Amino acid sequence: MNIVTHQSIKNTIATYLGFVIGAINTLFLYTYILGDTYYGLVGFILSASNIIMPLMAFGTHNSLVKFYATYPTQQAKAEFLTYLLFLPLLFIVPFSVVGYVYYQEIGQLLSQENPIIAQYLWVVPLVGLCMGYFEIFYAWVKVHLKSVFGSFLREVVLRLLVSLFLILTYQQIITPEQFIYALVLIYFTTMVSMKWYAYRVQMPAFTFKLPSNYKAVLEYSLYIILSGSIAMLLLDIDKFMIAQYVKIENVAYYSVAIFISLVIAVPGRAMHQITYPITAKLMVENKYTELNQLYKKTSITLQIVGGLVYLWILINLNQIYLLLPQQYTGGIAIVFFVGLSKYFDLVLGNNNSIIFNSKYYKAVLLLGVMLTIVTITLNMIFIPLYGINGAAIATLISITLYSWAKLYFVVHKMNLYPFTLETLKAFGLLIGLFLAFYFWDFPFHPVISIVLKTAVFVPVYLYIHYRLKLSLEVNDLMNKVFNQFVKSK
Repeated sequence: MNIVTHQSIKNTIATYLGFVIGAINTLFLYTYILGDTYYGLVGFILSASNIIMPLMAFGTHNSLVKFYATYPTQQAKAEFLTYLLFLPLLFIVPFSVVGYVYYQEIGQLLSQENPIIAQYLWVVPLVGLCMGYFEIFYAWVKVHLKSVFGSFLREVVLRLLVSLFLILTYQQIITPEQFIYALVLIYFTTMVSMKWYAYRVQMPAFTFKLPSNYKAVLEYSLYIILSGSIAMLLLDIDKFMIAQYVKIENVAYYSVAIFISLVIAVPGRAMHQITYPITAKLMVENKYTELNQLYKKTSITLQIVGGLVYLWILINLNQIYLLLPQQYTGGIAIVFFVGLSKYFDLVLGNNNSIIFNSKYYKAVLLLGVMLTIVTITLNMIFIPLYGINGAAIATLISITLYSWAKLYFVVHKMNLYPFTLETLKAFGLLIGLFLAFYFWDFPFHPVISIVLKTAVFVPVYLYIHYRLKLSLEVNDLMNKVFNQFVKSK
C-alpha cells in the first residue's frame, strides 16, 4: 500500500469519525446543554469566522501546496515559507486596526436585531485567525505527505474539545458565556498543535528575503482569497444573515437542519476523491468519449446513492426531530429545501471536476461572484418574509442556478451531457417511494421507529433499482456485497 493510499484511508476514517462526533454535538449536546440562544450565537460566530478565514490566511495555504515543489534548493524554500508566514499580515494588520478603532460601530451595526452579538463580536476575528493559520500549517505538512495528523486534529480533536467544554457546561463547571470564550481556546489549541507538528516535520529556517517569484505567489494568493471567500460565503452567509433579521435562536434551529441536510453530500465528496484524478487524466489525453461515459456513470450512480440518503432522511425526518427539543421542529422544511439542492448537485456527477480541469475554470469564478450577489440578495428578500425557511429557499434557488450554470458550460462548450433515460426513471422512483413511505410511521419510540422503517425502506429501494438496472456500477457493488455476505456464511 503506497503512502498516498495509506494516508487517504486514515483521512477518510478521521473524517467519518469526526462526522459522528459532530452529529452528537450538533443534534444532542448543543441542543440540550447550551440552549437555543447560545447555540445560535455559536452558529453565528463560527459562520462569521469561516467567512473571514480565507482573508486571514490570505490564500497562502493553497499557494504553499502549489509552489513549494518548484523551489530547487532549501534556501529558496526557506525564503518561500518565511514569505508565506508573514504574507497574511497584509490583511491582518489593517483589519485589526480598523476593527479596534471602529469596534463599537461595527458591533452596533451587526447586533441591531440581536444585542447579544456585540458582547462577543471580538471572538470572531480571533477564531478566524486561528482557523487561517491552522490551514497554513496544515498545508506545510501536506507538501511533505504528512496529512493524517492535521486531518485528525481538525476532524476529531476539535470536535472532542467542543464536546468536553459542552459537558463542562452541563456540569455547571463553566457557564454558557464562558463556553463562548472557550471557542477561542479550542481553536487556538488546535492551531498551536498544528504549528508544533509542522515545525517538527520541518523547522523553518527564517530568511527575510523575497522569493524570486513573489509576485506570482501574491497574484495566485489573491485569486485563492477570492475563490475561497466565495466558497465560504456560499456555505455560511445564510446563518450570518439570519442573525441580522430574526432572533439569534433561529440560527440554532437552522444549524441543526443544515447539518442533517449535509449528510446527503457525503457520497459526492467520497466519489470526488476518486473521479477527480481520472477526469483530469482523460482531459489531458483528450479522451472525451470516455469522459462523457464517466460523466453519465457518475451522474446516475450519485443520483441513486444520494437519493437513498435523501429519501432515508425525509421519511424519518419527523422521528428524528422527536429526539430534539420541540422548538427545533421548525427546521423540517429547511432539510427538504437544502437537501433538494444537495441532491440536484449530486445528479450532476463529476461536473465540478470537468470544469476545474478545463479552460473555463475562471468563468466559474465569475459565476461564483455573481452567485454570491444573488444569494445575499435572495436572503435579504426571503428571510424577512419567511424567517429561516426563507434562508433555505434562497439557498435552494441560488445553488440550483449555480449548478445549472456550470452544467451549461459542460454541455454547450464541451459537448458533454450527464443525463440519460435512467435519470428520469430514478427521479420518478424518488417521488414514488417518497409518497409510499413518508406518510406513515411505526407507533413506537422514535429510535425503534427509525430502525424498523429503515429495515423496510432500504431493501425495497435497493431491490427496485437493482431490478431496473439503472446503474451497472451500483448493481456490481450490490453483487459484490451480497457475494461477500454469502461467503461469510
